[in-house]
Amino acid sequence: MITKAPEDSYTAEPFVPDRGGLAALRRAAAGCRGCPLHRDATQTVFGDGKAGARVMLVGEQPGDQEDRQRKPFVGPAGKLLDRALAEAGIDPADAYVTNAVKHFKFTRAEPRKRRIHKAPSLREMTACGPWLAAELAVVEPELIVVLGATAGKALLGSSFRVTRVRGTVLEAEIHGRAERLVPTVHPSAVLRSDDREAAYQGLVSDLKVAAQALG
Repeated sequence: MITKAPEDSYTAEPFVPDRGGLAALRRAAAGCRGCPLHRDATQTVFGDGKAGARVMLVGEQPGDQEDRQRKPFVGPAGKLLDRALAEAGIDPADAYVTNAVKHFKFTRAEPRKRRIHKAPSLREMTACGPWLAAELAVVEPELIVVLGATAGKALLGSSFRVTRVRGTVLEAEIHGRAERLVPTVHPSAVLRSDDREAAYQGLVSDLKVAAQALG
């Protein structure tokens, strides 16, 4: 008889504890085998921050540095995001930061070459959804800042387009909770932009909308 591996089911649900706070979730997530991404990633990269944070920032997935350090947004994009948050009037220390997918998905052009980010599939985002739902239930943010298209699709569905709704306050039911959201671009998109200063100012402008929504 062939027994399916846990990752073949494409859901993290069996690994999410029924009780406990962020520390319990983080410990449990370290052993998640809810999809095949865990096989190649160094480790699970769970969210960072405290329960009761007023704003939750949701990105796509960990990058190379995040995968090595086991913390979200510690690479160049994270540093740019911290600067943009401060400029917009949001204290990064008051935010909870996480990703829609908790393992780094990558490819290599050649063996031993630099690991190149690869966008997670809708199936992989859905598999990781129970972790994001658990984070939302514990943190209970007043506002979610959606960083990029992948995070938007994970939270709002496959029809989400960040260019259509960025810098606006949306209301939606997310994992059974009524949430307010402000979508914007992912900071890594700013770093890739041909006009980085204009892209950065656009990010700051969207974050100022989030700051105003927080009051």
